[in-house]
Amino acid sequence: MKRTIVMTGGGSAGHVTVNLALIPHFSKDGWDIHYIGSYEGIERQLISRLDKVHYHAISTGKLRRYLDWNHLKDPFKVIKGCYQAYRLIRKIKPDVIFSKGGFVAVPVVVAGWLNKIPVIMHESDLTPGLANRISFPLAEKLCVTFPETVEQLASPKAVYVGAIVREEIMHGDREQGMRFSQMQRVKPIIMVMGGSLGASSINQAVRTHLHTLLQRYQIIHICGKGNLDPSHDAACYKQYEYVNEELADLLAITDIMISRAGSNSIFEFVSLHKPMLLIPLPKESSRGDQILNAESFAKAGYCEVLADNQLSGDLFVKTIDKLYDNRFTYIQEMKKYNADNNLNKLISIIKNHAKRK
Repeated sequence: MKRTIVMTGGGSAGHVTVNLALIPHFSKDGWDIHYIGSYEGIERQLISRLDKVHYHAISTGKLRRYLDWNHLKDPFKVIKGCYQAYRLIRKIKPDVIFSKGGFVAVPVVVAGWLNKIPVIMHESDLTPGLANRISFPLAEKLCVTFPETVEQLASPKAVYVGAIVREEIMHGDREQGMRFSQMQRVKPIIMVMGGSLGASSINQAVRTHLHTLLQRYQIIHICGKGNLDPSHDAACYKQYEYVNEELADLLAITDIMISRAGSNSIFEFVSLHKPMLLIPLPKESSRGDQILNAESFAKAGYCEVLADNQLSGDLFVKTIDKLYDNRFTYIQEMKKYNADNNLNKLISIIKNHAKRK
């Protein structure tokens, strides 16, 4: 009998990339794959293009760390989402649910628990996010990226599997990357990523110091939806709102990274041996998980770190120069990291907890 998995997770690309790593393996093994996400989130953009995945949209709330009248509507959206997810799961009858987190995942986990479907969750950051903390009591297992997370949770449900890296990200084509970006191999290439939604402070810092940076580097700037600035167009400065299929090729030509500190992305950079300047989200606009991620990576010798409020002065350019000048030291440390078997561990856990029909 054909087996079925429901996957969920969204709100940012980081809540989708592990699912993207899993999907080819479950598809190859003949599983029927369904994905429950939001109506307009980035998960729909990333998953809907996949031929062998059935995408279902539900209503979802959102965690906001600021005052907003939409707070009043969110509980009703979550209740509606739980009802929609419950009906979907009753219809799909999956063997197992895999949740990557984000607030779209909460109704799906609740609906899975109500339908007595085993739920396996995944946490990328050192400390679990609010959605995963809410869902944790309803899950069979929470697979984590950092061993410290197992110690924090002190529960037999928490299992260390390590970082999950998409296989396709490891096979970029340098020639394709050069053609797509129209770069020339005359100067080192920096890639700037502020996450799937962009990062205004990083975008501003790069553009403020663009003239100085372009004297030494070429820059590929993934700046987020609606954040292109044609006034800064230059031959050695390429801007993109978001890059999907071409990302592996662009990473293949990249010498150093400037990035936020979302765990999924920065573990991929480690696996690719890309020295990083990490600029974690500040506590004012996050729960501080990226700060912990960045501290952990700095301690391991993989990166340099700047706080968001350190981007306005000369320190930004000086730190980039330091990172590039010492790039081989960072690369040697990153070569010690091995994530080869982590994905197989996660797949085994999911399959071992699937219901037997």
